[in-house]
Amino acid sequence: MVIIFIRNWEKTPIETIKDELKVKMKKAASNDANHLTKEDQDLLNRIKSTTHELNQNNVTRTKAYFDIYQKHPEIHWAFLGHMVSRNGGWNMTDLKGELLTRLLTKKERNDFFTFLERGNWLIFQDAYPQLLLYSESLKRNKPLFYLLPYLNISIFMETIWNYFWRKRDSYFLSIALVINEQNYLEKRVIQNPIYQKGVLDTLEFKLQDILSFNHILFPYRKKSLAGHTVHQFQSLHERILVGKRLYAVLFQKKELLNQFVQWAKAHHHTGSRKDYWPHIFNNVNEGFPGIPYQLRLNACKLKWGAKRIYSPGLNSAWKNVQHQEAEKGDWFHDWQIADDLSELSEAQINGEIEYEYCKTLERLELAAFAKKVINLFD
Repeated sequence: MVIIFIRNWEKTPIETIKDELKVKMKKAASNDANHLTKEDQDLLNRIKSTTHELNQNNVTRTKAYFDIYQKHPEIHWAFLGHMVSRNGGWNMTDLKGELLTRLLTKKERNDFFTFLERGNWLIFQDAYPQLLLYSESLKRNKPLFYLLPYLNISIFMETIWNYFWRKRDSYFLSIALVINEQNYLEKRVIQNPIYQKGVLDTLEFKLQDILSFNHILFPYRKKSLAGHTVHQFQSLHERILVGKRLYAVLFQKKELLNQFVQWAKAHHHTGSRKDYWPHIFNNVNEGFPGIPYQLRLNACKLKWGAKRIYSPGLNSAWKNVQHQEAEKGDWFHDWQIADDLSELSEAQINGEIEYEYCKTLERLELAAFAKKVINLFD
């Protein structure tokens, strides 16, 4: 007698998501708002209104992300978005701070700000409606993600949110949002000729990579930092990989996650680097106009008698921007993008950044000092 064993192969989560994406792509069609109920239309209007209200500047966006996370801690991406958005604010105010004002022209600084602000604004107006729709789904105890296309959200995320509703897998949702937002930015910002010519192709942008002044910092405790350094910013694959690493830094250890969250609760985001290191930075300029810059740092400590480095708050550095409407179009065209949901190996995760960041500050300060000296002889 021959016995045949038939194994019931269970699909992996990624295989399941791929199959659902294939079906979604076949069924994708134009949305007809006339098919919506009045209740749905009212909800969409409220989501759009709330998103517009909170998308005023980096400070309002950053707070909105954290408010969602505190309400729904299962949405890990909301905290990741909050912490990365803090860094976006610090990068914006650096452009009006003591060091970069000595290295870049006014036009260069304005161009850099426009680039950062547009990306920050675009991500919020795409991601935040998704978070609000999830919150409303919980209230009604039913998934409402069929409304995402009416908010110009990719069908990729409609599939992912429905999967999350069933499985409650915070990792897959978080990485999917990373994939979505980076692909969303790719043509609208990274490949946009305006930003290619005005920012990404400039020598100063390339110097950021050389100087490693592209750290994403996650403060915790009193003065401690974790995070990751972004290289090859123009590479979509690299940005997604960085997003995975940043997620791992925040969430791989519960004890450390609690410290990040407690720090965020205790420190309101202002955009000034004084938020995390007030022993080095101040949002009040302690220097005197016309006096040449003096080197002040040694191993992330101020030299005796040195003034703190000026790092203004966002609201005093930049005015709110009135943005043009986001470009339409769904970036998603290939279900195999789900392969990017795969997890990192432990070897790919390293949150050590404090020493590297300290050396970066010293290099940047030296560059600002050297340029000032050179200008004296021009």
